[in-house]
Amino acid sequence: MIITFDNASFSYGDNLIFHDVSFALNEGERVGLIGANGEGKTTLIRLITGELFPESGQVIKKNGARIGYLEQNGGYSCGNTVYKEMLEVFKEELSAVEKLEMLSQKLAQTDYYAPEYARLSAQIESLNGYIASRDCYNVEVKIKTVLNGMGFEKNYNQVVDTMSGGEKTRLKLARLLLEQPDLLILDEPTNHLDITTLFWLEDYLSTFKGAILTVSHDRYFLDKICTRILELENKKLLSFSGNYSKYKALKADLNARLLKEYEAQQEERARLQDYVDRNIVRATTAKSALSRVNRLERMEILEKPYVPKAAPHFHFSTEVRPYENVLKINNLNLEIGGKSLICGGQAEIKRGEKVALVGENGTGKTTLLKHIIKGGTSAIEVGRFVKIAYYDQEGGNLDGENTVMAELWDRHLGLTQTEVRSALARCGLFEEDMQKPVKSLSGGERAKLALCILESERGNVLLLDEPTNHLDLPARESLEKALKEFDGTLIFVSHDRYFISALAEKVLEIEDKKLNCYEGGYEFYNTQKSAEREKVRREAEESALRERNAERQASYRSKRERAEEAERKAKIKQIEGQINALEERESEINNRLAEPETAADYKKVNALLAELQSIKLQLDELYNKYEKLL
Repeated sequence: MIITFDNASFSYGDNLIFHDVSFALNEGERVGLIGANGEGKTTLIRLITGELFPESGQVIKKNGARIGYLEQNGGYSCGNTVYKEMLEVFKEELSAVEKLEMLSQKLAQTDYYAPEYARLSAQIESLNGYIASRDCYNVEVKIKTVLNGMGFEKNYNQVVDTMSGGEKTRLKLARLLLEQPDLLILDEPTNHLDITTLFWLEDYLSTFKGAILTVSHDRYFLDKICTRILELENKKLLSFSGNYSKYKALKADLNARLLKEYEAQQEERARLQDYVDRNIVRATTAKSALSRVNRLERMEILEKPYVPKAAPHFHFSTEVRPYENVLKINNLNLEIGGKSLICGGQAEIKRGEKVALVGENGTGKTTLLKHIIKGGTSAIEVGRFVKIAYYDQEGGNLDGENTVMAELWDRHLGLTQTEVRSALARCGLFEEDMQKPVKSLSGGERAKLALCILESERGNVLLLDEPTNHLDLPARESLEKALKEFDGTLIFVSHDRYFISALAEKVLEIEDKKLNCYEGGYEFYNTQKSAEREKVRREAEESALRERNAERQASYRSKRERAEEAERKAKIKQIEGQINALEERESEINNRLAEPETAADYKKVNALLAELQSIKLQLDELYNKYEKLL
């Protein structure tokens, strides 16, 4: 076990956050932590990291356990480039490789029989073991795999301090993945990721060796990653085995069982109490009445099941019905700030269709929605009787100085105060929120206000830009239900794949400056994209295989050439030795011929001259071979 909570409780002053929390996080486990805003998810995480300490009970951490924590907006600042910052993770590994090279060079210059040679050999052997265990030679591969997967393939040389907040959070996540902590804590890790990166992250986390604890509103992510769900609710923590979808079923069964048991006990208590009330004063039945009193007193009273605050209730309706052809995009060329986003885009949307607009960050999804609102161009034709209502993820259409109630009422002066209050309450804004300035609202409260205003506009074509951002899970599910029931046309941008899957009947994708249309739901789109990615992967593998074969062939030729070169040099060396030996013998013969005693011996002179002639012939032949080899 990495972390154990043993009856831990925590309060901020008089505000009890949770009490008697007990659970354990095991090595390699994947756990999702959920709960409404304010239930204490961040507090629980801070107890795990050691930033806070429980008021009672204890939090036990395994000795030496390394914890990596990605906060919701947890980027960091530094003057390094992206790539250099990632190299910092592997300082020890890179240092080991450098030290090995230095020791190897030193060993090559040391006499084999010197005592230093044995010492250096032992150090090198130890370093080789460390390098193999830490996979030090693959540092570059590890860094590029994570940076490319997280969308930084074009940003290796960008200085971290020049990045946006979202990019810094994404880079912090990349660094944590490379650090490989024993427990990886992720707080809303999918907030700043496009769909392509989300799929990559899920695949990468499936092979992650450490344990994972994640707080997320992304139901698709929770389903894909988690094998257990922890829920904070009503100051208690409950554990459910399985992913988010399994949790939903188990939680519903649990609530139904607890309610049934509570109601059965209440009925039993009422029945017993009624009998006591009617019979306690009668002499003939007083004894049996007292036995029922004893049963009531011994009965362990079940706590009434907690009923959470009702989720917002959204409802979208229309005033007029548009013609069938709601929107036509024909040869659209879209750019912003001199940057081309779409070249020659084509699309048609019919009345009642629900269309998801997807694509990587920065491809122009929001810009396209705003151009549809503007309309009035030959490239974007809006149908007759179309009334567009727009949800801006940034809340740019809200007046921060207004109160919550005034923000809706000023737009619809014909409504009564009661109607305004009721509309806001249905969307999750209550009496205590009415006089709050809009600028003081939390992200979730601003989103609910914006959705309430969207409802009131009664558009027959809704353009929604990331409508689930800042909404908790119950609010997302309520919005999802309302949009399913909406009989108008829906065009929405979202990174919430669960939300897209539930609503989209058609998918428009912006990729490589093209507007691609997939006439099917999100699962159909995923199938098509998977097939496209598989095709690209196969082509890349085939190309890599061809390159490897060419390298092998080149390597084969290179080895053969090296062997031939070695053989040539050996022959040259051999011939040089033969030439030297013959030339020495030639010089020796000439010296002997010059001696008087040799000259007086006719037979000896003839023998030496014959040998000298043979040497010259041999030298001529060797010189010819030598020149050819050179």
